[in-house]
Amino acid sequence: MKIIKSPIKKSELLEIANEKFGDIVKAVVDVEQEIMAVDGELHADEEVLLMENEGSKRENTWGINIYPQKKSEKEWIEFDSLINLKPAFGNRSREVESEEIKEKIKQIVKKLIIR
Repeated sequence: MKIIKSPIKKSELLEIANEKFGDIVKAVVDVEQEIMAVDGELHADEEVLLMENEGSKRENTWGINIYPQKKSEKEWIEFDSLINLKPAFGNRSREVESEEIKEKIKQIVKKLIIR
């Protein structure tokens, strides 16, 4: 697993995808610090990495799946993860429900992954 703080190339994500799941990279984005963790087996592992190494807070971490081979932005990011179940913070499903948070995640991913 690795923490992404500065931009990486899409080709690096493709390598990660090919090594683990084939066409998908699991990632956890910290919307407060604008960083993300990738290359974990589970979103929960990446979330713990961010919390332990970067001081991330649970309310700021969101699990996504990135499909680096997809072309359109709509297909590129999937906002589905068990770690997104946060009833205490207003999110009652695996999907990121807040459009504002989704948009912030998109902007962070766009900043950190050079397509």
